[in-house]
Amino acid sequence: MTTRIVKNQPLPSYLQFLFGGLSGICATLVIQPFDLLKTRLQLSGEGGRPADHRGFSSAVITVVRKEGFFGLYQGLSAALLRQVTYTTTRLGVFGVLKEQLSQGSGESPAFYLKVIAGLTAGACGALVGTPADVVLVRMTADGRLPIEQRRGYKHVFDALIRVTREEGITTLWRGCIPTVGRAMALNAAQLASYDQAKELIIDAKLMRDGIAAHISASTISGFIASLVSLPFDVAKTRLQNMSATQGPSYTGMLDCIWKTIQYEGLFSLWKGFVPYFLRLGPQTIFTFIFLEQFKAAYYSYTQMPPKNYRI
Repeated sequence: MTTRIVKNQPLPSYLQFLFGGLSGICATLVIQPFDLLKTRLQLSGEGGRPADHRGFSSAVITVVRKEGFFGLYQGLSAALLRQVTYTTTRLGVFGVLKEQLSQGSGESPAFYLKVIAGLTAGACGALVGTPADVVLVRMTADGRLPIEQRRGYKHVFDALIRVTREEGITTLWRGCIPTVGRAMALNAAQLASYDQAKELIIDAKLMRDGIAAHISASTISGFIASLVSLPFDVAKTRLQNMSATQGPSYTGMLDCIWKTIQYEGLFSLWKGFVPYFLRLGPQTIFTFIFLEQFKAAYYSYTQMPPKNYRI
């Protein structure tokens, strides 16, 4: 008796986007507190002012004491909108480009092609997701300000409307260049390294293609992506939080990076690395686990076994 190996048909393009967005949303519900803490630490000591927090533990204690436990979930609505826009786009574009680059062969493209696909996906996702990113930064940073200076956005749509009305619609794309730069660096590192690490783990027979392999590959991917993208994220956060009447002014990404180094030192560009990695690491792990499970469920439902399929 012979066994016939059936290769999967490519995942439909619309499902690449749908599964990407759903995966990001599920992951965000888990890691939102780390995103808030990362933002607070990146803004701490800005412009040479006294630091608000001494470190990660200090930030947790301060937020919970002043704003309560649910203060860690400030900006959740903006974070979810960001996943609907940014993550849906980046994972969808990456999945579609990978299918195109493999030319329907079912084989994984070369690593440099994955990097190119990641760069492209990151740029597209950032352009679409920057407005949600701007209001997310502002909503998560609001609690650190004195009460009379807080913006007090009720939810993400209130923030979008008020920013447009009070500061102009172009403000929603403030920091777009560093956002795109960060997204390109992050996605090239994250998506390409995850895909490559998973292949190496499975091909070397270190683990079977399952959740353990996905967690291992995504942890490697999250660490690499954190190191590469954090300086861009610091600049992006400070540019997006900038107000016309308060705080230091930056003319752009390079000016922000230079002033940050000038006032706070080179390694301040990796300020907030612990919460950033604690956010990006679990975000990467949960996003890819959910993504793999959605795809496996699809192939199971359509009776197309995912044995030879790589995301």
